[in-house]
Amino acid sequence: MALITIADENRRIEDVDEIRSFLEPFGIWYEKWDVEGRISADSTNEEVLEAYAPEIERLKEQGGYVTADVISVTPETPNLDALLEKFSQEHTHSEDEVRFTIKGAGIFHINPDNGPVFAVQVESGDLINVPAGVQHWFNMCSDNTIRCIRLFLDPAGWTPHYVDNGVQANYEPICWGPNYIQAEGDNADSVVKL
Repeated sequence: MALITIADENRRIEDVDEIRSFLEPFGIWYEKWDVEGRISADSTNEEVLEAYAPEIERLKEQGGYVTADVISVTPETPNLDALLEKFSQEHTHSEDEVRFTIKGAGIFHINPDNGPVFAVQVESGDLINVPAGVQHWFNMCSDNTIRCIRLFLDPAGWTPHYVDNGVQANYEPICWGPNYIQAEGDNADSVVKL
């Protein structure tokens, strides 16, 4: 399940309804879809798209998206470091970034015009969008594995438009694992990474 952290306010949001309410003013929507039982670990990209066809069609109608695909990133992905560097720098897109996470986990840091920088950790079953023009960056969790359904307005996909003097260096790309422990007596967090 998704988790929001607002580092500058030392705040975490874990409740699904509170997550949705927090994201709404930023034009970001969050949904939770079932994964277990719908697809298997070895499902092909075509089988994944077929299994989620009703949800994909609903999103296409809702947002005007024209195409969907499946992306898989693992530690064996060629040029992984270059790929991760490409998305870990603050940027925008000229269209929405829509992702449904099937496997793995990662963090979208959002730097909105109308609020504090916040991080949305997504994992299997989480759907999120980052609206066009919103400054953000993405980090994968420590296992460097993620599989997502992506939706696009333009069949050619999108290109990142990098932000001069991005703030990404000021925020740690920490994934909160199931054994997260809050440090006592100070503002620092002790964490166990995924």
